[in-house]
Amino acid sequence: MFDTAMTANDLLFLLKGAGMTLAVTGVSVAAGTLMGVIFGVIRVQIGPWWAAPLTFLLDIFRSVPLLIQLVLGNAFQSIAKLGWAPFTTSCVILSLYTAAYCTEIVRGAIDSVPPTTRRAARSLGMTWAQDMRFIVAPLATRIALPSWIGLTLGVMKDSSLVLWLGLIELLRASQVLVTRLQEPLFILSICGLIYFLLSFPIARLGGYLEKRWSPND
Repeated sequence: MFDTAMTANDLLFLLKGAGMTLAVTGVSVAAGTLMGVIFGVIRVQIGPWWAAPLTFLLDIFRSVPLLIQLVLGNAFQSIAKLGWAPFTTSCVILSLYTAAYCTEIVRGAIDSVPPTTRRAARSLGMTWAQDMRFIVAPLATRIALPSWIGLTLGVMKDSSLVLWLGLIELLRASQVLVTRLQEPLFILSICGLIYFLLSFPIARLGGYLEKRWSPND
């Protein structure tokens, strides 16, 4: 018969770690998406040559492993005496990491809108802002949504790396319990189940929105 030393308080400890995971993910995805939309529009509007410095900077965040970015970011903020808490440092680095990928998603989605559609909008007297708001944004959002959902789920899983900065998120909380209770398979199974329960609604929401919008294409 299966027996475990895990208590209700231990499960609550895991759930608090899951809350930290959601907090880091939510802040990072929100800030990264906002920056990604801005950077993506800039890249499309000013062209590849003028956007080269921005592209190079974002390529750094896409190319360097996230763990190295977190460690270096934490070291640099200490050297600069910014006094950031681990949560702030984690959110800043993850936001830039998210923005680097989201920028390419937005740029590709905007470029996927047929030029003839945009020219037709402008010929009807629409301004650039009206064209972006009423024509480009709805079409580009449908195109970008699947990739953005995948990015969000990826950031949620990658947020486990913030344990190296001392944050007790879900994976770190499970490691603490594994060390204390010596039940790795059971505890990590619960940890994996919690990750699944956190990710499943996001994935299903993305699928629902895709099906809802597809008949209108």
